[in-house]
This record gives sequence, C-alpha cells and structure tokens, in this order.
Amino acid sequence: MTAPQQQPNHPGKSPQQVLVTGFFALLIPLLAVAALANSFFGGPAYEKDNATSAKAKAVRLQKVGTVELRDANRPLSTGEQVFKAQCSACHATGAAGSPKLGDAAAWGPRIATGFEALVHSALKGKGAMAPQGGGNFNDTEVARGVAYMANAAGAKFAEPEPPAK
Repeated sequence: MTAPQQQPNHPGKSPQQVLVTGFFALLIPLLAVAALANSFFGGPAYEKDNATSAKAKAVRLQKVGTVELRDANRPLSTGEQVFKAQCSACHATGAAGSPKLGDAAAWGPRIATGFEALVHSALKGKGAMAPQGGGNFNDTEVARGVAYMANAAGAKFAEPEPPAK
C-alpha cells in the first residue's frame, strides 16, 4: 500500500484573496499614472499662481510710465496721518540722524530756522532725507506733517489750511 500524499503545510490562497490582490495590483499603478497625467496636463490649477497667468502677463506688459489720478476733492490728510504714513519710518526711531518726534533738543535749532525752511527741507530733501514732494501726499499735507512733528517738540506752528480753489 502506498502512503497517501501529504499536502504541504502552508496556507493556500482563497479565491477572495486572489481577487483583492489583483484589484489592488491594478488600481495602484492606475492611480499613479492618473496623478502624473494630472500634474503634467492639469490646466486651471497650473495657471493660478504661475508666471504665465493672464494677470502676470498683464503686469509684465504694462507701460513703463503710468499716470495715477487722485481725487482732487478728497479731504486732506492731517499732520499726524502724514507722520504715521510717511515720516515715522525715520523720525520715530532717529534713523540716519533724523530728529525724533518730541525731541525738543534735536528739533530746537531746526524750529529756529522757521516753518517755511522746514517745509522746504521736507519737500526738496536735506541730508539723508529724500524729497517728499510729489509722493503720496501733496505739498500742503507734507507741510501739515512738518507742523505736527515740530509742534510735538515745542513749536507753535499752525497746521496749514487747504489752498483756496
């Protein structure tokens, strides 16, 4: 008599396991190919923040000189507003030797030259201070900023009124 054949002692794969394994073996490469295709050929997501977007092209093709019109009837900024927006970068810290806001000792000799001389220095520039005329504020607003800073150091300058129309 012959001995019955013995089955190997390892578990076999059931049909369910073969189906699940085959499914994932096909799904994973398909997802990888789809992701690569989307990264290469995906349209709108590529244009959003890219240098080739319509907005970026328009900025690059803009004329060199542009004119920006401001409302001539807008209310004038106060001296404090001008100081905070334009002057505080240097005059709040004393950068480049500028007199700090409220420093009477540093402002004293400058105040002694008179309001018109201070305004002229602000509009045309002096030392390390660049000319302020022609920027975001008109000459009257710059003069108001000068009056605000000088008055904080003890001067008694009146804030300039808007010019008559």
